[in-house]
Amino acid sequence: MATLRDILDAAAAGVFPPADGGTTVVPQPSPRDAGVVSFTAHSVVFTDEDPEWVRETLRGTDCDALAATMNPRFLTALLDRTGRRTETVDAVLVGDPLPGGPPLALTEIEDAGHPRIAYARGRRDDVRAWTADGGVLVMGRGVAGRLEVSVEVDEGARQRGLGRALVTAARQLATEPLWAQIAPGNARSLRAFQAAGYRPVGSELLLQRKMPVCPSE
Repeated sequence: MATLRDILDAAAAGVFPPADGGTTVVPQPSPRDAGVVSFTAHSVVFTDEDPEWVRETLRGTDCDALAATMNPRFLTALLDRTGRRTETVDAVLVGDPLPGGPPLALTEIEDAGHPRIAYARGRRDDVRAWTADGGVLVMGRGVAGRLEVSVEVDEGARQRGLGRALVTAARQLATEPLWAQIAPGNARSLRAFQAAGYRPVGSELLLQRKMPVCPSE
């Protein structure tokens, strides 16, 4: 059976699951990462739950079968079943590494307690981050060990092409395909990534483990 990483690596190379309306269920690549990836007319559910439960629940979802894995009723059932939480369905893009050096000056953040690094470490491993004048670039290993990127641009530095420059720089720092997860409503970010050569490959919802609640002192 192909693993989630096998499927993602193939998609990064332009080879997608068959557009047959089907759903592939694979084990979670790690205790942290569970969720759903939807490609054109084929979905992949990565979970350690019973695959037959997944398929039965999908069959019972009252919607077009092609939309079932991203239907709120199925996702709610999956969240309830796993005891996890989520935020939003993201568009997923991938970019190939680029030769040459970054087009702008970057300074690596060495402070492990920096807020952007601390936040990223809750979702990724091997996190590294850089500052530029007006922005922050973060890279780390996320779902199935793939290399992921995110950027943040200060309010006063927007509308100047900095986001595009940062995500272009990320491709020049990378030596393998680089993945990005972007909320579909964030049109500004989507435009920046696409202008920098990242290609849309599908949509994705991640199921996050609930953090324990600390008792009151």
